Amino acid sequence: MPVASPAVALHDPLDERVNIQPLWRFFLTLGLVSVVLGVLAISSAFIVGMASVLVLGILLLVAGIAEVVYVVIGRNSRGFALHLLAAALYLLIGLFILEDPARAGVVLTLLLAAYFFVGGVLRIIFSLAVQFPAWPWVLVNGLVELILGLIILAVWPDASLKVLGLLIGIDLLFHGWSSIDLALRARKYNPVEPA
Repeated sequence: MPVASPAVALHDPLDERVNIQPLWRFFLTLGLVSVVLGVLAISSAFIVGMASVLVLGILLLVAGIAEVVYVVIGRNSRGFALHLLAAALYLLIGLFILEDPARAGVVLTLLLAAYFFVGGVLRIIFSLAVQFPAWPWVLVNGLVELILGLIILAVWPDASLKVLGLLIGIDLLFHGWSSIDLALRARKYNPVEPA
């Protein structure tokens, strides 16, 4: 019967800390940069909101052009009509966004508010009706989404671009803090010791 060497790691093979540990400095740097960008985005929410709308418009135009190229090259393929429709939609929506980014930001913010509102209501109903093991967390998630939807609707349309920039900044902050936490946990991890 083979005896395990003490140098062999006694860890769960699904534990990613083994793979992340050598890269903990990278994740720490990534987290710090993300936190700084999040603070900058929150402090310049209008500019970030406008930039995000413009980037979305440009990406949709690029996607539309790529679909047009696919339609020209693969005009005899089975998905021709679908790709032609996708190209038209991407190009029209991209042009609409770039033609008037402020108005596009208002529309996108309204869609975001509707997403939060409807998603929150559905999560609340689902968590109360089914009451599966983690239902309280889904209920809290639903309440937070419902409140976010109502807050966005309360400031809509006046602060639409600021709301988009603020949400991007908050996302960057949370991403940064989670990367920093992951880096610090991976740095302390010793794969030789049992968990």
